[in-house]
Amino acid sequence: MRRLNHPVYRNRLGQILADAALVALAYFLAFQLRFLDDPHGWPHRYEVLFAQSVGFVIAGKLIIFGAAGLYQKWWRYVSGRDFLLILRAVAISSALLVIAFAVVQPFEHRLPRSVEMIDFLFTLILIAGARLLVRLIVERPSKGARVPKHEVLIVGAGSGGQMVVRELRLNPALGATAIGFVDDDPRKRGMRMIGGIKVLGSTDEIAPILDETDPDEVIIAIPSAPGVLRGGVATACRERDVPARTLPTVFELLRGGVQLTRQLREVQVEDVLGRDPVKMELDRVGAYIQDKVVLVTGAGGSIGSELVRQIARVRPKLLVILDHAEDNLFRIDREMIEERHFTRVESVLADCKEGDRMLEVMQRFNPAVVFHAAAYKHVPLMEANPLEAIRNNAMATKVTAETAVASGCERFVLVSTDKAVNPHTVMGASKAMAEWIVEAAGRKHPQTRFVTVRFGNVLASSGSVVPIFRSQIERGGPVTVTDPEMTRYFMTIPEAVQLVIRSGDLGGNSGEVFVLEMGEPVKIVDLAHNMIRLAGYEPEVDIPIQFVGARPGEKLHEELFNSDERPQPTASERIVRAVRHAPLDPEWVNGTLSRLEGLIRDGDESHLAQQTVELVSARRSFEVWHPVALQSVRFACVSLRPNCRRDRRQRGNFPVQVKSAGAASGWTPLCP
Repeated sequence: MRRLNHPVYRNRLGQILADAALVALAYFLAFQLRFLDDPHGWPHRYEVLFAQSVGFVIAGKLIIFGAAGLYQKWWRYVSGRDFLLILRAVAISSALLVIAFAVVQPFEHRLPRSVEMIDFLFTLILIAGARLLVRLIVERPSKGARVPKHEVLIVGAGSGGQMVVRELRLNPALGATAIGFVDDDPRKRGMRMIGGIKVLGSTDEIAPILDETDPDEVIIAIPSAPGVLRGGVATACRERDVPARTLPTVFELLRGGVQLTRQLREVQVEDVLGRDPVKMELDRVGAYIQDKVVLVTGAGGSIGSELVRQIARVRPKLLVILDHAEDNLFRIDREMIEERHFTRVESVLADCKEGDRMLEVMQRFNPAVVFHAAAYKHVPLMEANPLEAIRNNAMATKVTAETAVASGCERFVLVSTDKAVNPHTVMGASKAMAEWIVEAAGRKHPQTRFVTVRFGNVLASSGSVVPIFRSQIERGGPVTVTDPEMTRYFMTIPEAVQLVIRSGDLGGNSGEVFVLEMGEPVKIVDLAHNMIRLAGYEPEVDIPIQFVGARPGEKLHEELFNSDERPQPTASERIVRAVRHAPLDPEWVNGTLSRLEGLIRDGDESHLAQQTVELVSARRSFEVWHPVALQSVRFACVSLRPNCRRDRRQRGNFPVQVKSAGAASGWTPLCP
């Protein structure tokens, strides 16, 4: 009795009793219709047959209905697929009853063929109709309900748009009602979709549709819509002061639950970059980390934390998350356990620069795959603190790689940046050194597959310009842009991390560099304009834009390939291989790092920055003039003329020009 009092069983019992009554009614109506024209009514033998067989018919059909799964869903949620299930269940039950009456003959009199056919039709109509009626009653607004005054125009009449309409109808408390669809499918034009809501036109006609309908809000219900479409709709809405929101992407839906109206968000800058999002089957491309121990360094950062989230979806044996920032590590640890219910995670508070500590961590967990995302990335801070830039970005990579090899790691993936290409800053130079370290380690330790993944800016990361612009807009401006011609490559964090995980399994030689295809570069000033408009303001009218000039060492246009590299396609559509004309010599890399390590131990920051400048400048010059003999270069002269002095803040400009003195061993640094 306690079990029957449970709401689930009470609901099923009610459905069974209702179906029993409907089956009995259909059976009765079949006899009634069969003998409707008979002046004497039912013959006596059929009255007896009905009385004897009605219980048998009810029991038989209910058993078939239960076996077919008709009582595993509430009637209020019935859908088109459920009607097909009902048709199959009714057809099977009627066919089995026909066979039972014809073959087994449990009763004295046989059932007329016409009654069998009429019973099938009435049963189908009553069983399906009852469920449809319940859904219509549930979804019908109550008589006392106030008609929502907040009118919504929905862009996209597909499944996403119809789910939004259904959610609005089922939740009157939301206070909104859909007034029309906008969809680019010509077959839907003028058609009435769910709830009788009409498709008013295509997105090319969004402006006149907005003028005609005057909605209170526009919802873009196409999660996979390209940036061009979102941008066009957002622009038309902005011109008419109509707020626009969009359904989240697949990643956001997985993070935030299933109630779509609560997942609606404002149109963001990443929605209007004009580039289609990267889509990958993470379970397939990340299969190589299933049931493996995976270590992520810098796990509390923007890239590292997204790596942790996506790797957890592939279900590794153990996920070790490492960071030296306590607050960041605590946040991602709590998120994994409390929000995502992923408990196979081990948090390690450690610094990648400390060799003994990293060796202890590596030998304790023996990771099969290491994703090294720990890095300093803020260019002005690194220019002011070159010693820490080299220690954290270059030397820490060396320590992590060496300890990973010592613990028997199978794969090592370095997260790099386009600032490592022909670097003009200390931060870029430190990341270039990290790439050299990984390439040299791949040649020296073939038992571990080393990979570098290089890409440009990621939106909303801690080093991105986007959060800076947002805070400046919130304060009322001005929005500071370095140069009107400056461009950058952009990609969302989830997209970049997908491709990082995919790169870890691309075939080829150890030590290779993979570059993510970032689409077309975006002008920073255009990005600023878009963000101001998306915030509901007009550039130079409500929010001023101020050009402040490029920072020391900052390039107008970022590059993805060094001068001695050429792109080569890979098995992945959005990833290319950067192939060097001649590989690096591991001995040269180790010797160079040893000299820099000595300066770091001495705390000689000025000479460290100076040698970093000369090292990268010399290498860049030699890449242009001597790409084939690159691995045999030795840099002999490492000092500037005594009368050459520069302000510390300009170290990142790399003023040193190194030219050939006629022989590969006679390099002379010259001040311009």
